Amino acid sequence: MEPETDEYYMRMAIAEAARAAERDEVPVGAVIVAGKSIIARAHNLTETLNDPTAHAEMQAITAATSYLGGKYLTDCTLYVTVEPCVMCAGALAWSQISVVVYGAPDPKKGYTTTGAEILHPKTEVRSGVLSDECSVLMKKFFAKKRQ
Repeated sequence: MEPETDEYYMRMAIAEAARAAERDEVPVGAVIVAGKSIIARAHNLTETLNDPTAHAEMQAITAATSYLGGKYLTDCTLYVTVEPCVMCAGALAWSQISVVVYGAPDPKKGYTTTGAEILHPKTEVRSGVLSDECSVLMKKFFAKKRQ
């Protein structure tokens, strides 16, 4: 797979989601890219940190802003395996991230359930990248939980 494509970076996010699953966390992974470099990698840590705000996107935003030395993520792209929730979409709006690319939709808790206007008006959104692979991670995780 060619580097610098949405699929390439989404595979990096999927790898983070797999790390979350290994820790018995909901398997959501995220990476933030600036230019052609990954500046942040993260996965859900809500169980590990006993913190309901420790979503993959929130962890990635914190790491990326720390790396850049400022609170804005203009000229950055977030790749996340599942559609961000309202909380994460709000944080992404405040960070003024340029692009959000997500894999699987979240029809129950995704930000689009309340309206896509929550993101910054200049943020570009691309959805459905490796959606099937991202969905399988979630389905396997929750099927295992129900056993």
